[in-house]
Amino acid sequence: MASKPAADIIESIGGAENIVGLTHCATRLRFTLKDASGIDQAAVEALPLVLGAVPQAGDRYQIVVGGAVDTVYNDIMALPAMKKHAGDHGTGDTIANVKAAERAKGPRGKFSGLDTFFEILSDSFRPILGALLGASLFITFMALMATLGVIPSWNAPGVTLDPSWAFINLMWQGVFVFLPLMVAYNASKRLGADPWVGFGIMAVVMLPGFNALGLTDGAETVFGGKAAVVQIFGLPLTVTDYSSQVFPPLIMAVVLGLLTKYLKKIIPSSVQLIFVPFLCMLIMIPLTAFLIGPMGVYGGAALGNFLKSINDFSPFIFAVVIPLAYPFMVPLGLHWPLNAIMLLNIQSLGYDFIQGPMGAWNFACFGATAGVLFLSIREKDRQMKQTATGALAAGLLGGISEPSLYGIHLRFKRIYPRMLVGCLVGGVILGLGGGVKTSAFVFTSLLTIPAFDNIPLYAGAITASFFTAMILVILSGYKTPEQKAEFAEALAAETVASDDAATDSDIATPVVAGASGSGTGTGTATATATATATATVLATIGSPIAGIVVPLTDVPDPVFSKGIVGLGVGIDPTEDTVYAPGAGKVLVAQATGHAFGLRLDSGVEMLIHVGIDTVNLGGKGFEVKVAAGDRVEAGTPLVTFDRKVIEDAGYSLVTPVLVTNPKKFGSVDQAASGHVEVGSPLITVTAK
Repeated sequence: MASKPAADIIESIGGAENIVGLTHCATRLRFTLKDASGIDQAAVEALPLVLGAVPQAGDRYQIVVGGAVDTVYNDIMALPAMKKHAGDHGTGDTIANVKAAERAKGPRGKFSGLDTFFEILSDSFRPILGALLGASLFITFMALMATLGVIPSWNAPGVTLDPSWAFINLMWQGVFVFLPLMVAYNASKRLGADPWVGFGIMAVVMLPGFNALGLTDGAETVFGGKAAVVQIFGLPLTVTDYSSQVFPPLIMAVVLGLLTKYLKKIIPSSVQLIFVPFLCMLIMIPLTAFLIGPMGVYGGAALGNFLKSINDFSPFIFAVVIPLAYPFMVPLGLHWPLNAIMLLNIQSLGYDFIQGPMGAWNFACFGATAGVLFLSIREKDRQMKQTATGALAAGLLGGISEPSLYGIHLRFKRIYPRMLVGCLVGGVILGLGGGVKTSAFVFTSLLTIPAFDNIPLYAGAITASFFTAMILVILSGYKTPEQKAEFAEALAAETVASDDAATDSDIATPVVAGASGSGTGTGTATATATATATATVLATIGSPIAGIVVPLTDVPDPVFSKGIVGLGVGIDPTEDTVYAPGAGKVLVAQATGHAFGLRLDSGVEMLIHVGIDTVNLGGKGFEVKVAAGDRVEAGTPLVTFDRKVIEDAGYSLVTPVLVTNPKKFGSVDQAASGHVEVGSPLITVTAK
């Protein structure tokens, strides 16, 4: 059975026919589209599974779905429309053909090359993130046992562990020792080469026999004794340990991808299966062993030494700059090279000094999410509560920041300054303490705290980062005034769907709103009118304010005019007091005075929104008369306003009067036009 959430995602981005390519990382679906210009980002982000959407250069589009990304990806690929588009059925264009057509169009934006580079880097690591995370927990366990004195320093040179503990220690090494092979496979596949050929090329320089070449007579030790140079057919071959290296396989895969494409152009297709792999290996194995491998090792070491020199010069500056830089690096993908440097540091130095400051950023990120969760619970924002809960769990237990970053922080820009303060506080604490190191590549979560050499310093720094960001977000809020208004309107509109108090018997009582406080006498229904109307009319709602009736489609705000919030009319007011249109309960009474949600005794739920965008006034010019939970009667004043304040601020006075639960009724119709007084019949609601 097809997955509706998966189908909804594909529909929101223009359907399967708009998709050129699809991959995914740990939390994001990565689309390459034919045309991304017409996508409604708000509609995409409104889908239940979607945490956020990130448009990119060159018609690339990312959709963040969190930890369930693999399941969602598989559901999408299983959709009949996707299978047909991929050429599994029918005679339509295949994905490969569409990609070729897109490439023929030329460059895909100013930064497309940079996007491609980081996308390749991400795709090379993404499939093995689970293995890295699992292995990092084994390392953390060993570090914890060493800290508690159960075992000796497990990673110190010359230390021999009991066979039982030695076996446990081997459980993480398989991932990190053979990491170059995994990266070579993924990168080769991503770049269009045979991934097993890439794997096999990288495997040659990791063979015990290759390392043994450095022990032969006449070998000259270099690179601080960590490598040896031996003559092979008169050419100098640098022999070194490639365990945990990531730059050599990445460079090798790039060259292999280019070579593969060239060979496929010049070799007949009938013999490509034999000669393309053979010639790739014939060329790439020597090239990797003699040139690419050493170049990757030395280049990576140079980058690592540069960062180490900064850290050695001033651990304080380094510990402050890294967490402040990460919030901007992660959205751009710039953190992937640093991950590679961390792995290289551990392999070459025996420790890494970047992950500690990175932890300050991560926990500031998670703290901001915790602040959003607290506010969403207080505000009864169910969707944000769900988003923040999942993001916080992924962060605290897995050390993964993307669900928080893309699902929340980049959507609500007020969060970033507060989060940066948390980063700064944690970084300063680490810097003043002289920094921390770890001998393992770990994801900075609660579970991996024991992996750091100075646990009290690291734990104190990340705790300070977390609570600083959380408290600042709670105190200042994370929504702009416009976002607060949108949420208030949505909350008022959805109350019937979540409240079973309104029963069918409630709705069945006819309500005819009479004039209250206006002296017009227009609200009295005659016996004849009642006899002809009771069969269908459930409620006739009186106008809450005197003014000119404005058809809903002419209300100057698309959220209202399109009926998204509810059905009804607008009133261009001629007076300055808004009254309850009937007897009922106040569900929402905004402190700013701009919006009120009511449930009338008839079961009709209403939203009265005084002016357009008037929430931005922050309550200036409004005097609220009621509070949420109050009982009101027809004609009870809700709010008075100063029209001059609203007009001087440049906002429209048109006041939408809406039925927010129209699906429960047969119809919601405009009952008046022109000028109306308070209590004059304005809207009629009929039974289904």
